[in-house]
Amino acid sequence: MSGHSKWSTIKRKKGAADAKRGKIFTKLIREIATAASIGGGDPDANPRLRLAVEKARQANMPKDNIGRAIKKGTGEGAAGAYEEVVYEGYGPGGTAIFVETLTDNKNRTVGEIRHVLTKFGGNLGSSGCVAYLFEKRGVISFDREGLDVDALLEAALEAGALDVVESDLCTDVVTEPASFEAVKRELAERGYTPAEAELRMEPSTTVRLEGKQAETMLSVADALEDLDDVQNVYANFDISDKEMARIAG
Repeated sequence: MSGHSKWSTIKRKKGAADAKRGKIFTKLIREIATAASIGGGDPDANPRLRLAVEKARQANMPKDNIGRAIKKGTGEGAAGAYEEVVYEGYGPGGTAIFVETLTDNKNRTVGEIRHVLTKFGGNLGSSGCVAYLFEKRGVISFDREGLDVDALLEAALEAGALDVVESDLCTDVVTEPASFEAVKRELAERGYTPAEAELRMEPSTTVRLEGKQAETMLSVADALEDLDDVQNVYANFDISDKEMARIAG
């Protein structure tokens, strides 16, 4: 389980996401519209759109908002196209940072990302400088409370998962991107309801951070995620559960 996944889980449990619901809705609307533009407006025939709609529902986005975002993507609503752009760079301790954005102004976006990284002692790198350290995976996360981890492990492997990764915070079922939907569906049929489920970039190697470097890295992650154009932030830091809890306060 990557450090960034742990930090996201802590913030979700503390309700931090609820305080930023408007910003989250903005990001989800962009993703829904982009997915509909690329693959059509039918979630049943468009896996990316289906996943975006599921995330919007988990965030309690109103049905009308979802519908308008789909129409925007298919050209039935107000115009507005976003370009998918990835930015790469470095944070505390040489941590690799991989940022996915949806933007209608690349100059604005790159300027904002560079400002955040520089502010915290990092720097923006060239395209491809850290991408090789990440690989796309499906991650289906379950809260630990009341969870029979051994039974989940057996069910996940039978469904075709790559691995099941435990931490004090949650248990992650990891899949190949191509089998993500099938594994998630199979687990749901067996009664396992995830707290989160998404396709994301997982690091192949990690950098252990402690103390001030750990605090700074989490500040970088939060500051990047607060940018309107940023959809996802991935980084290869590893911070212990105990240290995470201390920083979360």
